[in-house]
Amino acid sequence: MYQRKRRRPVSDINVVPYIDVMLVLLIIFMVTAPLITAGVNVDLPKADANPLAEDSKPPVVVSVTENYEYFVTDGNKKEGPMVPQELAAVVGAYLKVEPDRPVMVEGDGSVTYDAVVNLMVLLQKQGVESVGLMTDPAEE
Repeated sequence: MYQRKRRRPVSDINVVPYIDVMLVLLIIFMVTAPLITAGVNVDLPKADANPLAEDSKPPVVVSVTENYEYFVTDGNKKEGPMVPQELAAVVGAYLKVEPDRPVMVEGDGSVTYDAVVNLMVLLQKQGVESVGLMTDPAEE
């Protein structure tokens, strides 16, 4: 009589598909990570200034580009381009949520002094008590 052979269950887990998925995810993250950086590209003036304290809250950054476009950057969230009055209203809304957050102005080196001062006046009318100016470290 013919006897049937019983197969034993295999207790090994095939991890090859998981390795393939992880490799694909790694490649996707390596390609997309440089594209996620938020911010506006401005050529800051150089000055020997003190940096913000490490324990301070992250600032709301108001940017003016060389083409006089206005942006607001809050962490990784960038809004703009917008008109200066709209920008001041957006910053005012941020400060209603967190009144003690610092506000920094990031003006391109080729922007006129008048544009930066008018922006600071608009921010002051929105209730911003103190505005910092961003610079690049001076070369020695």
